[in-house]
Amino acid sequence: MLRRWLTVLGLVAALAPAASAQTIDDIINKNIAARGGLDKLKSIQTVRMSGKMSVGPGFEAPLTMEMKRPNSMRMSFTLQGLTGIQAYDGTNGWAVMPFSSGKKDPEAMSADDIKEIADQADIDGPLVDYKAKGNTVELLGKESVEGTDAWKIKVTLKSGTVRTLFIDADSYLEIRGEGKRMMRGTEMEYEGSIGDYKAVDGVMFPYSIENGVKGHPEKQKITFDKIEVNPTLAADLFTMPAKSDSSATAAKGDVKAQAAGDAKTADATAAAATAASDTTKTATAKTVKKTSKKSASKP
Repeated sequence: MLRRWLTVLGLVAALAPAASAQTIDDIINKNIAARGGLDKLKSIQTVRMSGKMSVGPGFEAPLTMEMKRPNSMRMSFTLQGLTGIQAYDGTNGWAVMPFSSGKKDPEAMSADDIKEIADQADIDGPLVDYKAKGNTVELLGKESVEGTDAWKIKVTLKSGTVRTLFIDADSYLEIRGEGKRMMRGTEMEYEGSIGDYKAVDGVMFPYSIENGVKGHPEKQKITFDKIEVNPTLAADLFTMPAKSDSSATAAKGDVKAQAAGDAKTADATAAAATAASDTTKTATAKTVKKTSKKSASKP
């Protein structure tokens, strides 16, 4: 009899870790709950995020990012009196980048750029309804992110883009992202930190995002000072305008310049726009240090 009980206890002990182990769907569901819950997330039809973006040592540019369900996105920033725009209307991508050439007319994006901005335009982020979207996920285990335990999740989007997301094991909010993207015809590995979460209408948003080439100390930092949920957005905000209307488009909804710099700084701004658009959202976005962790609300 004693031997039988020892056998039963041994089986229970062996099964306990499996019973308590979290599945990938458990973690995703907790992430959604930590962000505010599925109903709250689905109630968001539009978002406007206003703040500033670093464009070099000592220089900052006013920045506005706007999104509309299901997958429209626009980012605009102003420097030296010139306004840069990147936009996607769900099908077509376009940009206005006058900093090096002085051209203020909109230009269609390349196929690579359209693929990238389309991946970023998911207002809910890649984990919400991932199966219905055609995304696949894989749990890679736990990893320490600057002293914080985080679940490491590999996400393969329907487009083929692969991202690695790090979900705080305590707060279940995203604190880091890694991946690859094309920059000037070259594939680069990037990494981003996301933090300073605050609630807006019951949904948690990151107010601080840092992006940069993996392994490089220089990072592109975005800090938001205002996030609006369900603001009214112009119907044609994301649509590529005719070139004759470009001046009016560049001015619409954009803040005025608050920074100045030389020509080199202006050239760097165009590259900064690509890095800044990762964030999102979620990107689904935007620190991984303990101070950021403390500011995140626990689920």
